[in-house]
Amino acid sequence: MSETTNTSEEKKKTPLNGRRALPPNNSNDEENEVPEMEAFGLMPRGFNPKDYLHVVDIHMFKDPHEINKQQHHTDKYYSPKLIVRRGQPFQIQIDFNRPYKPDTDQFWLEYLIGRYPQQNKGTYIPILVGDVLKPGEWGAKITHKENNSVRLSIMSSATCIVGKFRLYVAVWTPFGILRTHRNSATDTYILFNPWCQQDAVYLDDEKEREEYVLNDVGIVFHGNINEIKLRSWSYGQFEENILDACLFLMDKAELELSGRGNPIKICRVASAVINSRDDNGVIAGSWDNMYTYGVAPSAWTGSVDILLEYYSSKQPVRYGQCWVFAGVFNTFLRCLGIPARLVTNYSSAHDNNANLQLDFFLDDEGQVDTKLTKDSVWNYHCWNEAWMTRPDLPIGFGGWQVVDGTPQETSDGMYRCGPASVQAIKHGHVCFQFDAPFVYAEVNSDIVYSRREKNGTQVIEKIDTTHIGQLIVTKEVGGDGMMDITDEYKFQEGSAEERLALETAVMYGIKKQTTQDTTYKPQMDVDMDFQVQKAVLGSDFKVTISFRNKSHNYYTVTTYLSGNIVFYTGVTKNEFKKHSFSAKLEPSSSSSFDVVIKSSEYLSDLLDQASFHFFVTARIDETGKILATQKATVLEIPTLRIKTQGEMVAGKEMYVTVEFTNPLKQTLENVTLRLEGPGVLRTMKKEFRQIPANSTLTWEVKCIPKRPGLRKLIASLNCDALRHVYGELNVQIQKP
Repeated sequence: MSETTNTSEEKKKTPLNGRRALPPNNSNDEENEVPEMEAFGLMPRGFNPKDYLHVVDIHMFKDPHEINKQQHHTDKYYSPKLIVRRGQPFQIQIDFNRPYKPDTDQFWLEYLIGRYPQQNKGTYIPILVGDVLKPGEWGAKITHKENNSVRLSIMSSATCIVGKFRLYVAVWTPFGILRTHRNSATDTYILFNPWCQQDAVYLDDEKEREEYVLNDVGIVFHGNINEIKLRSWSYGQFEENILDACLFLMDKAELELSGRGNPIKICRVASAVINSRDDNGVIAGSWDNMYTYGVAPSAWTGSVDILLEYYSSKQPVRYGQCWVFAGVFNTFLRCLGIPARLVTNYSSAHDNNANLQLDFFLDDEGQVDTKLTKDSVWNYHCWNEAWMTRPDLPIGFGGWQVVDGTPQETSDGMYRCGPASVQAIKHGHVCFQFDAPFVYAEVNSDIVYSRREKNGTQVIEKIDTTHIGQLIVTKEVGGDGMMDITDEYKFQEGSAEERLALETAVMYGIKKQTTQDTTYKPQMDVDMDFQVQKAVLGSDFKVTISFRNKSHNYYTVTTYLSGNIVFYTGVTKNEFKKHSFSAKLEPSSSSSFDVVIKSSEYLSDLLDQASFHFFVTARIDETGKILATQKATVLEIPTLRIKTQGEMVAGKEMYVTVEFTNPLKQTLENVTLRLEGPGVLRTMKKEFRQIPANSTLTWEVKCIPKRPGLRKLIASLNCDALRHVYGELNVQIQKP
């Protein structure tokens, strides 16, 4: 293969070094020039290429209703090109200038990818026509001959590179090789194949493949453990240009083309490029409630806008938080054919020093010392699981792997996380790559409350072993309900297996601080708990603190309640409520006390997820012992109503109406509404200057649905005073 380089490329090229003969081949977008006539030597004077077999046309059977896209489950991709899955045969037809004579004519196919195609790297693939197709290996055979045409069945390797290949047909003549000219209409995308047993991402259940590969909408579970909330997310992996945008992400991450058949490598580099830290990746994270010059994380309704904006601007899209990173990552994985799901871990530990404990330091009064306390508990944290074999690990650690695109901590010097085997995390085998200790800590840490005495000794007041990783969930297969997958990550709390998994993790180097250097004398006399009343945003509510005195003594307890407005990551913005009281506890009895929280106390400072965090600490005056407990709570946020009018038929006009009533005692200003639905309408936006208190806004949109079937419309409303307002509607689009 010869090459020509144009001058603009010349500047960009990395200089050759003594170690490699060719520059790195890490762009699917770049091409080399392939000669149409490759002479073997001097050409004889009378040579006329027309005397030999000559390709007139190539048919790719690439329409959604034709055999290839139907058999390969790629008919939903909104793309005019051929898209097939690896390790499974597909058909093409070649028309020659005369009938093909197998005895004297010789032709073959060439698939090329990238700028420097090489056969040993799998980036140049010559395919001779044979008699049989071997499963999972490159090959071609003629299935039908008629007049000047031959029909070929082509098998791709079940381990081949995933990306966009260029196709050439080469014909042998005694004087040289004749090739078809470059024709982008014959470009072929090859994707992962969960339907193929030899593929590393093979998934054996058809219902699961329909959910984890082919479903283009999903559910994000958020809120907190006591108030689980859900919202829909449009993945849109089949929408126009999304496949190209996903391939561009691998170019951006500079993943060598020869590594792009390996789902482990793809997940690892993608977890870094989904966030903008250290590589100018797709989404810039922001957790500070200031979203100037960007879109608030809560306003996005799906991944398509984000990926297309990044693909065109090549600059990080502002802004995202964990569910946005996870939503876009899920689109990327499903688009390439890797089965994937979005997972939420409630009460997720962000442990800064990976010692399996979150340290909360109390002062003399028993209140939390915010200067010393560095660890935080996220109300929830979203990551992804991708399904694949792990030939790099011992048997038994394949299956679901945790991958996380949210930038929390660095791994091998970059903000990325995974793939980490869920099975390895459950059993404490955290020695197996990648980042298993960090994920293990997210779901297994203990919360330790400690206090420094006047003489400097550290006293541990309480160890809470059950608060972290209480519930891990994902959307159920084939429905919108919640599936509890906690037991895939951990054994039953307090069981022998759980203890063994912890000991294994400690053996493999997870630092678990022992309590030897500190004194820990838990008090058993009094139990304390509290409940937060469910409340709608803008209303008053109460917190009820209850004590159970199990001893035969009379006690007086001095109780502190601290109410904080927090980011969903558990980081405090400010304390809006301080309340202390003294309570008398009778022997062997229970008593409870109410504290009222008024809307005027919290409304001015509320953050976008309407999250509060309450700390209650109490000191028993008679013994000096301290009780401590904490809980997060979320207010009920009003929803959007979506309605449709007119008949809902593919290709015909219909109307969608979005309604919202402002529940606050104030006017909402600069409100943005977004509406999208894969296959029904492209994302639409509308700005409203003001919505007065208690008034209702109505927005009507006209659209022409493209695809029949059950579809979902998703809407969001966003303004500085109110975020995380969503609405959704399932619509059945009829065939025309």
